[in-house]
Amino acid sequence: MAWTGRLNLALAAALASGVAAGARADTTVTVATVNNNDMIVMQRLSSEFERDNPGVHVRWVTLEENVLRQRLTVDISTNSGQFDVLTIGLFEAPMWGQSGWLVPFSNPPAGYDMDDVLKSVRDGLSYGGQQYALPFYAESQMTFYRKDLFDKAGLSMPEQPTWLQVGEFAKKLHDPEHGIYGMCLRGKPGWGENTGQIGPVVNSYGGRWFDMDWRPQLLTEPWKKGVGLYVDLLRQYGPPGASSNGYNETLALFTNGNCAMWVDATVAASTLSDAKQNKAAGKVAYANPPYGTVDKGNHYLWSWALAVPKSSKVQADAKKFVYWATSKRYIDLVAKTEGVTAVPPGTRTSTYENPEYLRAAPFAKLPLENIKTADMDHPTVEPVPYRGISFVAIPEFQGIGTRVGQEVAAAISGQKTVDAALASAQASVEQAMRKGGYLKN
Repeated sequence: MAWTGRLNLALAAALASGVAAGARADTTVTVATVNNNDMIVMQRLSSEFERDNPGVHVRWVTLEENVLRQRLTVDISTNSGQFDVLTIGLFEAPMWGQSGWLVPFSNPPAGYDMDDVLKSVRDGLSYGGQQYALPFYAESQMTFYRKDLFDKAGLSMPEQPTWLQVGEFAKKLHDPEHGIYGMCLRGKPGWGENTGQIGPVVNSYGGRWFDMDWRPQLLTEPWKKGVGLYVDLLRQYGPPGASSNGYNETLALFTNGNCAMWVDATVAASTLSDAKQNKAAGKVAYANPPYGTVDKGNHYLWSWALAVPKSSKVQADAKKFVYWATSKRYIDLVAKTEGVTAVPPGTRTSTYENPEYLRAAPFAKLPLENIKTADMDHPTVEPVPYRGISFVAIPEFQGIGTRVGQEVAAAISGQKTVDAALASAQASVEQAMRKGGYLKN
């Protein structure tokens, strides 16, 4: 072959390679996620993923929790394909997987170590033996309290408090003139906001959402006791505007030094232990979540997990990102850049076998134990036809839970009595269950 012919072939090959590289550079993975601290860290560190995967770019859509859930439900049910990676949880993953809306994670890359992922979390994100989402972090509930304020008041928090006890503590510690509120809890309406926190309270008073015939139980004594207690705590000892406070707002109150106690997600522990983020860091102690009359179902299991919808046109790259963000390697990256206590908790056995993590995170064993003991299949004292502790695993629950949360928020703000709020909630739930075909009369 002549020299010029070889040159032309070389030029053609180079041009072809350039075209391919240019096409590859246009690959964009759009991630829809919640505006929690751990996800903000993931967004910041995603440049590491882009560096290791030339030509793949990550675009972020970060939304408030209620808005995220609404957007993702509409997107996946209409097959619109706006997002390539979805931040969902134990509520959505099995149902959406069963509906054929999600891509299964069938062949993890070498070194991912799926067996290292906590079994209760892994199973909760599966359906029919297929893994439809991978956990970014997992959580249960715990009680956070200001040890310095307890010591000053001569109070001692039991390892396993009751709601009656924490109510008495709240009364003694409530000092609004000095910016200290006895109890901080979520009041913001939403099935994953205030309703998700109230469900375990009701469970711990012997309540349930539905009986075995799917009849709503919101007018029963356990609901009146559980919701009544929750509302009274916030009205008497909570911060102003509590009916508008979700997870992030309440976290901000605690880190600003305004809460004597807070019962919420265990994932907050890492933020509260960080002196850069919490004014009261070093003064925070931890206990189990309270219970009413029984400790059955008084703490939930939840995971913010990553999934890939069937509607994604870049499924291979989207799955590659999910594997990266939920891997041991990512956990090591967070430990290196943010500090070991900032690693996403509740997902991997290896995290809780890491001596460095256990030394730096004195709270670590309590969340792990509560994650392991949260029984999604038997959440209440009385038998129920559903799965779930802080939610009911039926598609209608998104609407039902949000409606109930709105009624409870109205009671917290003083617009309604607890009895009136529950009566209205009961009527709404009955209507939804009839429309869904669960109730025949």
